[in-house]
Amino acid sequence: MEFSDLNRRGLVLLGCGKMGSALLAGWLSKGVNPDAVTVIDPAPSDWVKAQGVRIGTSAPSNPAALILAVKPQMMADALVQLPPIEGETLVLSIAAGTSIATLEDILGEGTAIVRSMPNTPAAVGKGISAIVGNNTVTPEQVDLAEALLGAVGDTVRLQTEAQIDAVTGVSGSGPAYVFHLIEALADAGTAQGLSAPVAMKLAKATVIGAAALADNTDETPTQLRENVSSPGGTTLAALKVLMDPEHGFPQLLKDAVKAAANRGRELGS
Repeated sequence: MEFSDLNRRGLVLLGCGKMGSALLAGWLSKGVNPDAVTVIDPAPSDWVKAQGVRIGTSAPSNPAALILAVKPQMMADALVQLPPIEGETLVLSIAAGTSIATLEDILGEGTAIVRSMPNTPAAVGKGISAIVGNNTVTPEQVDLAEALLGAVGDTVRLQTEAQIDAVTGVSGSGPAYVFHLIEALADAGTAQGLSAPVAMKLAKATVIGAAALADNTDETPTQLRENVSSPGGTTLAALKVLMDPEHGFPQLLKDAVKAAANRGRELGS
């Protein structure tokens, strides 16, 4: 999708921390003009200042898109700095725990709002974002939201906003699960006699390589797992532990995702 209308009407980024900066870098790399972007942030980083974008305390009227990238507890105070939002402006929120209804209460029910849940691999262009819009958004605005988030990775469209909490548990919080897997796998290697640096290098490379293989083949993860599980071999011995129905990965991850989703619902209530 081309960003010609966005370059003409402008884009406002409210909040430019780690995720906002990742999005900004992605947009600029995909052809968004720096002079079309207004960043509103009380303490922009040196990197943001060097991008040629407009840094200010107010936004132009009727921009093509307004991206809300502030912390949920700061949302209400931050939004009062903005001029009235018109229906032609897409409001794209990446604030965890802030519902569409809450944003409609602040901005007005006629505001076109898309709520999203990106994740931290967006910082290296490998993120995954889920999006869902209110009844006001047009198909073109949903496409714009998808294009804006697609600048830092892949996107999926949800059927209902209620699914956001499940997304939080799977992909929003999911990178931390993988980072902990790397930590635990490296620790297990040192317990078997490897040096810490060697164990960590092996653990990182194994996770990165396995993920790349899963992403670049038509085979399912189940098939890939079976491909390396020779009868009576070492992998099956390990999988017998990891796939234990009561104490293995399946139940642990169900419990973990449920805990994250439940916390997301609490934050949004």
